[in-house]
Amino acid sequence: MPSRLATSAVIATLLAAAAHAGDIGTDDVARLSEFVRQDCGSCHGLTLKGGLGSPLLPEDIAHYDKKTLTEVILYGVPTTAMPGWEGVIDKDEAEWIAEALKDGRIAE
Repeated sequence: MPSRLATSAVIATLLAAAAHAGDIGTDDVARLSEFVRQDCGSCHGLTLKGGLGSPLLPEDIAHYDKKTLTEVILYGVPTTAMPGWEGVIDKDEAEWIAEALKDGRIAE
C-alpha cells in the first residue's frame, strides 16, 4: 500500500498539471493553432515542413527541449529572420505551442 506522502505527491502533481492545462482553453487552442499555421507558417511553411525557415515537425525539432523552444518562440533568434513573439503571445501560450509542435498536434 502506498504511503500517504507518496499519494499526496501524486495528487499534487496531477492537480498542478490540471491547473496548467486549464491555462489554455479550447478557444485558445484553436487561436494558437491558427497562429502557428498562419504566422509561423509564413516562414516555416503552411504545413510546417519548412520554407524560408526550418521545418517544425516533431522529428525536426526533437533535439530541442520545451524550454529552448519556448524561449525561441518568445525572444526569437538574434542575427536571423526568426522574430520574437513576446507581446503577441504570453509565456503559457508559447509553452503550449512548444509542446504542441513537439507532439505533432499542430501539424495534424
